[in-house]
Amino acid sequence: MNNYKHILLAVDFSEHGKQVSSKALDMAQRNQSKLSLVHVVENLPITDAAYGPIPFDVDLTQEWLDASKERLGKLGAELGVPAEQQWLEMGSAKMEIVRVAEENAVDLIVVGSHGRHGLALLLGSTANGVLHHAKCDVLAVRLTDD
Repeated sequence: MNNYKHILLAVDFSEHGKQVSSKALDMAQRNQSKLSLVHVVENLPITDAAYGPIPFDVDLTQEWLDASKERLGKLGAELGVPAEQQWLEMGSAKMEIVRVAEENAVDLIVVGSHGRHGLALLLGSTANGVLHHAKCDVLAVRLTDD
């Protein structure tokens, strides 16, 4: 097994987040690695067939970013990750996670994976996108419904 130096935990604040974060924290402690966090707010347009894409109101987007920053800070405090190792990005989750990893010399990305099948698999997931675009190792933590 590689001795990872910098682990990036991609967080989505889902109900399964504890499973993923505890796995990342355990790996960081066992490898004596630096642990960093990234959360991506996807810029999802609201669409109406009659009018085409309508972007989110700027105030709504700012509120979403502010709430995400607060949650990221709380998680960082719980995991002992300093603010300078926490990134809040906006855009495509898979592309932003990969970009942050490359720019910060990350050698392992930890993401959650629901193990989707059928149409959800065809449409792709963040974990799958990260796996196929990352230039470093990716650990997809299987999420279970308990």
